[in-house]
Amino acid sequence: MKYCKRCVYPEVAVNLGIDKDGICSSCRVAEKMDKLTPEFWDKRKKRFERIIEETLRNNTSNYDCIIPVSGGKDSYYQAHIMAKEYGLKPLLVTYHGNNYLPEGDYNRDRMRHNFDADHIVFGPSVEVLKKLNRLCFRKMGDMNWHGHCGIFTYPVQIAVKFNIPLIIWGEIVWDISGMFEPEDYVEFSARVRHEHGLRGYEWYNLINDEKEPLTEKDLLWTKYPTDEEILKVGVRGLYIGNFFKWEPYKHTKLVQKKYGWKEAVQPFERTYRKMSNLDDRYENGLHDYLKYIKFGYGRGSDHASKDIRSGLMTREKGIEMVKKYDHVVPSDLKYWLDYVGMKEKEFWQVANSFRDPRVWRLNSKREWEKDNIWDEK
Repeated sequence: MKYCKRCVYPEVAVNLGIDKDGICSSCRVAEKMDKLTPEFWDKRKKRFERIIEETLRNNTSNYDCIIPVSGGKDSYYQAHIMAKEYGLKPLLVTYHGNNYLPEGDYNRDRMRHNFDADHIVFGPSVEVLKKLNRLCFRKMGDMNWHGHCGIFTYPVQIAVKFNIPLIIWGEIVWDISGMFEPEDYVEFSARVRHEHGLRGYEWYNLINDEKEPLTEKDLLWTKYPTDEEILKVGVRGLYIGNFFKWEPYKHTKLVQKKYGWKEAVQPFERTYRKMSNLDDRYENGLHDYLKYIKFGYGRGSDHASKDIRSGLMTREKGIEMVKKYDHVVPSDLKYWLDYVGMKEKEFWQVANSFRDPRVWRLNSKREWEKDNIWDEK
């Protein structure tokens, strides 16, 4: 296993590449981003304003745009830019996966008050969600497939239904690996939704399962609109991070001061940050632990790598964070097992079947282990 010499990412991170100097593609793109001038961002802002103006000129909807929101810090920043800075009337749309932390519930429900915005919150049947948790865990090692699907599908359904041509997304969070250059104008696409967010699975891959019977009617909310429906409305999804410099700690302070946004009260077990993923207890817990089981790294590595690139943390401190957090088995394992009605023995049998052989091996005691490179001299 190779690890980036600048951050703490391993080569098995999604789509990551490590060059001949031992630096990962994500760090290389961060280098380029750091060199961007205020003039660059000013041009980007003006381009954003031109797109907004052109889109709204032909908009016949009662809303200026849709903002997919979870109630997190990024959601607040997106809504702040569109509603407060530009004075637009957004429709807020939330997919509710039934995993919110109390602080996440509070932040989400305050958005329509803070931004004078209508807010649609959609949640599938809890029984359907439990079936999807179990089925997708067994099928792809990801109990949160429903969350990725709902977030990237339901807002697009609403855009088509209400004839709203513009969707405002946040950071290009799926591009941890430097797939795009700073000069690229990446927009939301059905391909990224399908290949990255949904792991290549759609609703029709999940129905008629013998163990977890689901029907097409159970999964209507997972159906992505047709090309014809999208083209008729002219729906396009912009990432606001393409046009405004993305500074999560600065944005967090802004929304805390302006809108009383709350971070997590209790520290997470698998990361040191308290401002991320309050809409889903498993993103910093069991879902993230499955990433560790598969690829040998977790949320501590994610957050430390980002903070190293931002100059907020040294690599030595980042390694401390990795050693402290990445291996921890979260207590919400028991919570999830109770929620879906699964025995712990089955959980480990399924989870272990997804271990990447580039990372893990069974030792003579039949225990899973990987090289602890951080302790090498």
